Amino acid sequence: MQILTIIGARPQFIKAAVLSRYIRDNPAYGIKETLLHTGQHYDQNMSDVFFKEMDIPQPEINLHTGSGSHGKTTGVMLEKIENVILEKKPDAVLVYGDTNSTLAGALAASKLNVPVAHVEAGLRSFMMVMPEEQNRRLTDHLSTWLFCPTKTAIDNLTKEGITSNINSTLPTSDNKLITLTGDIMYDASIYYRQKSNFQINENDFILMTIHRAENTDDPVRLKSIVDAVNSLTGNKFIFPIHPRTRKILKQQNLIFASHIKMIDPVGYLEMIAYESSCSAVLTDSGGVQKEAFFFHKPCITMRDSTEWVELVDSGWNTLTGADTQNIINAVYNLNSPGEYPSLYGDGTCAEKICKFLR
Repeated sequence: MQILTIIGARPQFIKAAVLSRYIRDNPAYGIKETLLHTGQHYDQNMSDVFFKEMDIPQPEINLHTGSGSHGKTTGVMLEKIENVILEKKPDAVLVYGDTNSTLAGALAASKLNVPVAHVEAGLRSFMMVMPEEQNRRLTDHLSTWLFCPTKTAIDNLTKEGITSNINSTLPTSDNKLITLTGDIMYDASIYYRQKSNFQINENDFILMTIHRAENTDDPVRLKSIVDAVNSLTGNKFIFPIHPRTRKILKQQNLIFASHIKMIDPVGYLEMIAYESSCSAVLTDSGGVQKEAFFFHKPCITMRDSTEWVELVDSGWNTLTGADTQNIINAVYNLNSPGEYPSLYGDGTCAEKICKFLR
């Protein structure tokens, strides 16, 4: 089975590291993978370091798309991915998550009647204003294999009328297989925490990340977040800052106080060392919310909703939006719940995906 795997952003590099390694290490499945990097993330610290430290093979194809508007970048990727599919003639195209690379890959494959496998299917924030929500919903409707990390994800698909329908006479996107695999990020955290040897020389700090467009592109929301964190002078924050976020902060003339230590973006192994060492996490990232849980750290999420609703229900995650007082109150009331439920599978997501593809 020849599959074309499409990646383009940091979270996808992490997920691909797990599944691509499992495919390489288990040739009995008969799966041959070609890795295509759209170039959506092109900064060396945001991209190349991941391939080196996580032992991901260099992509056979790099489209070097770069940044731009959503429509422009998605359109450029769509055209280029279509050409690759026509040349390589894969049996399936595999995509991860909810980026523009995900949607472009799914659209290109579906229009050429090539089956799409979607890893991390069924997630919903129920906020269509988010580009990620648009991407994930459209990708699910275009996919043949839908690999869901949680039971909630399967329930979300059912509510939209997306159910398993195994019938070889149907077009590929209507001939669906929906299955619960667990979360591939949990596989990654188990494997790579053993590989991380970074020593974090900081004590009693909150790890912070801000990068999501709903916060960075809204001057009011971004200022509210900065005001909240600046007022929490009794806490120390470590902030690996996304290049785009740094640029916007400068444009908006927003300055963090001295108890917030801004550092350059870090690789995945160093990031999980920070997550393991911190006392709590303050973020607007989807992946970091889960990683905080994997390391038993309480998390505050500066978004109005989250696709990882089970973290909120279990008490490990608190939603504050970008409201200054809500963020302050959540930090003051940080605590770890007494119970640690099994939410994201047993760490064998990659194995389950390969079995279903075969």
